[in-house]
Amino acid sequence: MLIGILQTGHAPDALRPDYGDYPDLFERLLKDKGLTFRTWAVVDGEFPSGPHDAEGWLITGSRHGAYEDHPWIPPLERLIRDIYAEAVPLVGICFGHQIIAQALGGKVEKWPGGWSVGRTEYDWGGERVALNSWHQDQVVDKPEDAVAVASSPFCANAALVYGNRIFTVQAHPEFDQGFVADMIEKRGRGLVPDPLLDAAKAAVEQPIDDGRLADRIARFFKERVAA
Repeated sequence: MLIGILQTGHAPDALRPDYGDYPDLFERLLKDKGLTFRTWAVVDGEFPSGPHDAEGWLITGSRHGAYEDHPWIPPLERLIRDIYAEAVPLVGICFGHQIIAQALGGKVEKWPGGWSVGRTEYDWGGERVALNSWHQDQVVDKPEDAVAVASSPFCANAALVYGNRIFTVQAHPEFDQGFVADMIEKRGRGLVPDPLLDAAKAAVEQPIDDGRLADRIARFFKERVAA
């Protein structure tokens, strides 16, 4: 099954030599699951011809805000609406989660409560799921068609499901402990308050459920089920 990765940002320069760019992180997360990948760097103006250029789509994270004025955001929103209309399965992660919600009638804001960074526990239908997060923006009003399936005290709309067509997650299952540890020191200092970074650093060796999310994503692509 061919998954089109819609790349909406680049990994920090300081981390790219060790980890690759964002599409590389997703290819590692979803390896050995019967999926193949092709990337369109929409952040650089590279778009597919339409929603059927791939059998499923994945929108990455980004340092940009969904509400910012960038020339590639309006065509990306149109593509999201076309993918949804054509019922091609679509997954969004962090910025992807946000831009999909915005394109389909929701609202994204810079959260006044600040940042969520590092290992974060979510209530996933009564089940506790731990994932790495790295965001300040979040979906504050979800689209009418979206159902929230995960939340945290910091983020009410932490995962959204739009019927059998779209599955989105605010957290970063593609960020492993090493990536987050380097993000803290090479990207976070001076941007995120030190107490949050120090707490994230102290928890960086604790287990996360990235493998379980990888299974959920792969199952959604193949079976249209996000449970």
